[in-house]
Amino acid sequence: MPRRKNTLGTTLDTEGAKIGEPVPKAIIDINTASVGVPRQAEDDLRTELSALQQQVDRLQQQVINAGLSAKSGAGKAARQAGALAKHHPLSAFALTAAVAGVLAFASRQFSPPRRRAPSGLRDLGHLYERMRERI
Repeated sequence: MPRRKNTLGTTLDTEGAKIGEPVPKAIIDINTASVGVPRQAEDDLRTELSALQQQVDRLQQQVINAGLSAKSGAGKAARQAGALAKHHPLSAFALTAAVAGVLAFASRQFSPPRRRAPSGLRDLGHLYERMRERI
């Protein structure tokens, strides 16, 4: 890789970055009319990559723990609901029917109304359209 020293005594890489490498900020030396990138220590990149890998590992573990927690909570709720239905089957059936009725009523209330014009009005509308086309 070609290198050049600037007036500050810093060694600069004058060749472009390779694919997959981060592009660092360049230094413009107006005294020598040169542009380059200061050398970066390979150890710094390895350290940064290692730190990022550790963060990814921690995040993965947090997601796994959250999933297990949600799964155990859902299982506990299902077991409690099953036990309640076994001990009070009539109450459970009535509650289920009530919830289903409320959901059916709510879906009917929030759906757009289906209105059709009476056939006489439709016929008059068609007649009006035909008359407009003739004129």
